[in-house]
Order: sequence, then structure tokens, then C-alpha cells
Amino acid sequence: MATRPRIKDVAEYAGVSPKTVSNVINDFEHVSEHTRAAVREAIEALGYRVNLAGRQLRQGRTGMIALAVPELDVAYFSELAKHVMAAADRRGRTVLLHQTGGVRERELSALHGFDAQFTDGIILSPLSLTPRDLATRDTRLPVVLLGERQAPGAVDHVGIDNVAAAREATEHLLARGRRTIA
Repeated sequence: MATRPRIKDVAEYAGVSPKTVSNVINDFEHVSEHTRAAVREAIEALGYRVNLAGRQLRQGRTGMIALAVPELDVAYFSELAKHVMAAADRRGRTVLLHQTGGVRERELSALHGFDAQFTDGIILSPLSLTPRDLATRDTRLPVVLLGERQAPGAVDHVGIDNVAAAREATEHLLARGRRTIA
């Protein structure tokens, strides 16, 4: 079985240094178009593919984030997942989805479980976690809470101002001539 081509092999084929190959792969701007073309040709000819595990090991990152939501079949959460995945994809990241059902044990599992070891962060929409649960998490794992549950100071939180949103919706309806607002 043939071995996978390495950066060193690409560099030799293109007649450049391994650092130049790395610069082309990482799209650094200080590489001439002629050299860039030669490296890309070598990459194509040899069938070179970036070793993602090695890259992640060097960077200390996995390239994955977790998204934990109560129910994926609820339109809000499926649309949220769609947008999180699109944003992650634009940044070369992968999203691992958890459906917790709003069950505390599943939310804790998402926060402390298997994926916590293999992700760079977690976006969590909890229904059952307590501030104490969040305080016991590994603080090296970035966590962003979504929705109504807050844990002041424990983690970052993204939510909306429900009072201001209700006021804005009511004002909009009144401005359009509506008088009976439920």
C-alpha cells in the first residue's frame, strides 16, 4: 500500500521548501503566483491532503463545536442549527449536534460528556440545568448559553430582551391600525 504524500514530498516535487508549501496551503499572501501554481500542481499530482489531525494537534484545537438543543424537530431549534452549521462551515469548523429533550442528565452529558473532550466549545440551550451545574463545568471549555436560562458570571449568554421585543411588536401592530391586541 502506498503511503500518503507529505508536505516534504510536495516541496520536493515543486522545488520549494516545506515552509513554502505550508504558506500556500494556509493561503499566506507573500508567495508569488508562479510558486503558488507550482505548489498547487504538486499537490494535485501527488494527491496530497492536509493532515487535519496533525494540524489540530499543533493548534491545540479540534475544529469542532457542539450544539445542544432540546428538540431538533422544533422549527426554532432546527433553524438555529442550520445557521450555526452554516457559520461554522464558513470558518472550516464542524458542528456536533445533541438533542437533549430538556432532560437534565442529557444537558449535563453535553456539558461534561464525551464531546466536551473533543470540541473547542459548546453552544447550549438548556431547560433543566441550574447555575450550580454550570459552575461545576470545566472552565477550559468555552460555553455559550442561549435562551432564557442564565447563569450570571458562569458563562456567556445570548438572549433577547423579551419586554422590549413585546413592546416593539405591540407598537408595530398599533401603528398598522390594530386596536385589539392579545
